[in-house]
Amino acid sequence: MAVSNIKAVFQQDIQKVWDTVTSLEKYAWRSDLSKIEILNEKQFVEYTKGGYATTFTITAVEPCRRWEFDMENGNMKGHWAGIFTQRGKQTEIDFTEDVVARKWYMKPFVKSYLKKQQALYVSDLEKALLQ
Repeated sequence: MAVSNIKAVFQQDIQKVWDTVTSLEKYAWRSDLSKIEILNEKQFVEYTKGGYATTFTITAVEPCRRWEFDMENGNMKGHWAGIFTQRGKQTEIDFTEDVVARKWYMKPFVKSYLKKQQALYVSDLEKALLQ
């Protein structure tokens, strides 16, 4: 099991940050995705630019506070939790991923991969919020 956490503060209203992160229709700001397919109100599939699919099942929604889901693909399974906090005119995000590699040879690389993906996500989010 690998756990990775990232926190960031944005000079934006919490509603804008929440709407950007949780929108399954407006995902063009994500540089790592080619598309998102909505299966139903609780499940969606993200496809990387290379076409690799990951299925997400939403497990908790508290608007402008918390968004959580389980995730699974051929390489891993795990849980993601996002906490959103308004701090004056700023919004703090606190995102944690808890992932188990499905293949033994991937286990040593999971944490560094998660850190890299989280950094890219926050960088993309920062750019999207400035638009």
